[in-house]
Amino acid sequence: MRGTYLIAVLAVLALALALRGGEGHAQAVPPLPQLPLPEPTLTPSLPPPTPAPTPEPPAEPVPVAPEVTPPAAAPEAAPEAVPAGEPPLADAPPAPVPADPVVASIRSTLADPVLRKDAHADDLAALEAVYAARSAPLWMTEMGFSTKAQAALFEIEKAGDWGLERTAFELPLSSALPTSVEAQALAELKLNLAILRYARAARGGRFTPSAISSLFDQRPPLRDPKSVLAEIEVADAADAYLQSLHPKHEQFALLRQALLKARGEDTGEAGAEPHADDVGVKRLLINMERWRWMPENLGSLHVWNNSPEFMLYVVKDGKRIYADKILVGTIGYATPVFTADMKTIVFNPDWIAPPTVVKENILPHLKSKRFGILKSHRLFVSYQGKPVDATRIDWNSVNGMAYTFLQKTGPHNNLGKIKFLYPNRHTVYMHDTLPVRKKYFKQPVRLIGHECVRMEQPLRFAEVLLAEANGMSAARAKELWDKSDNGSVAIGKKMPVHMVYFTAMVDDEGKVRTVADVYGLDRKMATAMFGSATGFPQPPPESKTPPPGEASASTPAARRTTADNDMARAMQGFFGD
Repeated sequence: MRGTYLIAVLAVLALALALRGGEGHAQAVPPLPQLPLPEPTLTPSLPPPTPAPTPEPPAEPVPVAPEVTPPAAAPEAAPEAVPAGEPPLADAPPAPVPADPVVASIRSTLADPVLRKDAHADDLAALEAVYAARSAPLWMTEMGFSTKAQAALFEIEKAGDWGLERTAFELPLSSALPTSVEAQALAELKLNLAILRYARAARGGRFTPSAISSLFDQRPPLRDPKSVLAEIEVADAADAYLQSLHPKHEQFALLRQALLKARGEDTGEAGAEPHADDVGVKRLLINMERWRWMPENLGSLHVWNNSPEFMLYVVKDGKRIYADKILVGTIGYATPVFTADMKTIVFNPDWIAPPTVVKENILPHLKSKRFGILKSHRLFVSYQGKPVDATRIDWNSVNGMAYTFLQKTGPHNNLGKIKFLYPNRHTVYMHDTLPVRKKYFKQPVRLIGHECVRMEQPLRFAEVLLAEANGMSAARAKELWDKSDNGSVAIGKKMPVHMVYFTAMVDDEGKVRTVADVYGLDRKMATAMFGSATGFPQPPPESKTPPPGEASASTPAARRTTADNDMARAMQGFFGD
C-alpha cells in the first residue's frame, strides 16, 4: 500500500512539471483535475527504521507542494488565455477579396480635387461608401458601358424633356471604349455623378427654395444618394427608374406635355417650331420646378390655397369637391408658401392682435397716450393672463410686445364668425371676415391685409370640412355657427393645407391657364433658373393708402366696422385719430 501511495505522488509531480514546462506554447493546457489524496491513515514518506515490528500511529498526510497544484483562479482563466502577439485561432476575419483594378482606381480617383470641385458633397460621400464595399464596377464591362448604363446615359441626354437643363450633366460618351483602367474608372465615376445630379434635380434639389424667396417655406423631397445607387442597380430599366424620380402629380405631367408641345417636341404637333426663349415656356418650367418642391403625397383629403389665383379648393381622392374665392395678403404682407395639417375649427372666436398689428398700429398710439384706439376697437389688455389698466402703464418704458390685446367674440370681431387653424411657424390661418370686406370678393385681384387667408363662404367651407373629416351634419355646423362661443372642433382625420403659388395650370380641357405674378416670385425664379428676369415684370408697389371706401372712415363706429386682424397696412387709415 505504501508503494501505491508513493507511485501516486510521483505521478502528480511528473504531471505538474510537464504543465509548467508547457507554459508559453501557442495553446494553453487545460487544468488537470485534482487527484484524490490517499486515506489519512497512510504516511506520505518511508517510516524511520525500527527493529521492532510495533504498529505505527497514523501520520499526517504530506501536503502537496504549491508548485504541484495550480492556483485556484487558474482553472477558469487558463482556457481563455491567448499568448500576446499571436492572433486567435477562432473567428479570424476572412481575407479581403482583391478589388477589380477599375474599382481600385475609382477609390483613388475619388480623391482627385478636379473631380470633387463641382460635385455635391453628399454624392461624393455616397460614392466613397459604395465603392469601398464593392469589388467590381457597377457600369463598366470589358466591352465598355453595359446596356443598362447606356440606357441611363440616353435618358439623362433627354433631361430637357422633363424641364431640366441638359448641359448641367457632364456625361461620358456612351459608345467609347476606355483604353486604360484609369479611363474606365473616370468614365464610371462621371456616369455615377451624372445619375446622382439628375436624381437631385428631378426631386427639386437644383435650388434651395428659401434662397430664392423667404416666402418659400418648403423642403424638396430629396432621395438619399446611396439609395439612388442601390435602387438603380437593381432596377429592371435604368431609364424608367430615372423617369420615376420626377413628380407624379397630375398637374406636373400636364405641364410637361404642354412644355413638349410648346417646344415643338410633341409628336402630335407636326411642324411645330420650338421657342426655347419664349416667356410662356419659361413660365411652364418655373411652375414645373415648384411642383418638385411639393410633398410627394398631397393627402387623399386636402385643402389647396393658391394665392395668385385667389382661390381655395377642397380635394378628395384627386377630385375637387369644393371651390371658393379668397383674399390673401398684400405684397408687403404676402401669404407664405408651406404645408401644414388642419387641426381645429373655432366658431365665434376671440381675436388676439398679432405681433405686426401690435407693433405697427397699437403701440405707437399707446406710447403717445392715445388710448382711444383700445376703446374704439374694443380691445382688452392683459399681462401674463391678468387684466391691466392700459392708462396706468408707461408704454415707453415697458416691453409692449409682452402684453396681450384681445377682442372678444361678437359682431365687430376682426375674425368674423370662424377661424380654421393649421399650426405653423408663420402664425397664418384661414378665417371669416367682416361684412365690409365682402365687396372685395367681387374684384379680380384680391390682395388685402396680412398673410392670413379669408374665404367668401366660411360656413359652407366649414360644413364641407366637418362632413368629410368628422361626419358632422350641416345642421350641426350651422348650430355651432349660430350659438357657439369660442367653440372648438378638432378635425377627425389628417387633412393637409397646402399654401401654394402656381401661376400656370392646365384646365380640364387641356388648356394652359395663367394668372398674374402678384408677388413677383416668377420673376425671382426666372433670375435663378435662366439668369435673367426679362419678360417677368416687377409687381407694382404696394399702396400706402387704405382701400377705397375706408380712408374716409373717421368716426369710431366706422373705424370699428373696418377693423381686420390682418389689416395692419390698411388699418393705418382708420387707426389714426
